[in-house]
Amino acid sequence: MSPTHVVVPSPIGDLTVVAEDAAVTHLLMDAAKYRPEDPDVLGEVGDPADEPFASAAVQLAAYFAGALTEFDLPLAPRGDTFHQRVWALLREIPYGETRSYGQLARALGDRNLAQAVGTANGRNPIAVVVPCHRVIGADGSLVGYAGGLDRKRYLLALEEPPADRSGRLF
Repeated sequence: MSPTHVVVPSPIGDLTVVAEDAAVTHLLMDAAKYRPEDPDVLGEVGDPADEPFASAAVQLAAYFAGALTEFDLPLAPRGDTFHQRVWALLREIPYGETRSYGQLARALGDRNLAQAVGTANGRNPIAVVVPCHRVIGADGSLVGYAGGLDRKRYLLALEEPPADRSGRLF
């Protein structure tokens, strides 16, 4: 099957969900730094009532409402073996927690891979669902985010326990 896409509104801007063979291949922010160069990646406009679009929209709405902490969607991100390994590690970072690039590099078996982890993190094609926003600098700083640091701040604040929130929006 060819890819299809739908646009889902969110508090951080429109999110384009792309699916092929009933699995999400991309979830793109409207202002993402790395968008597919090939327009065919998006395919034709899909039906929002079809799967996995309907489930993605419901789950994203629940996530942004603070009622969902783990996504359950069929995912098929496209990338090389190293990128796939990094993206799998991202999915293991629990809601409300963060990891540093160095921690992820060590989990891959080589602390010298931190920069490569950062590159793979930035190329994550399924934003929000594959939580690349949960990766921070070794010193706790919010470094780099393909969707922009304001969105990263928003997502991390959304995932803070209610007692830790300070009403931040961006």
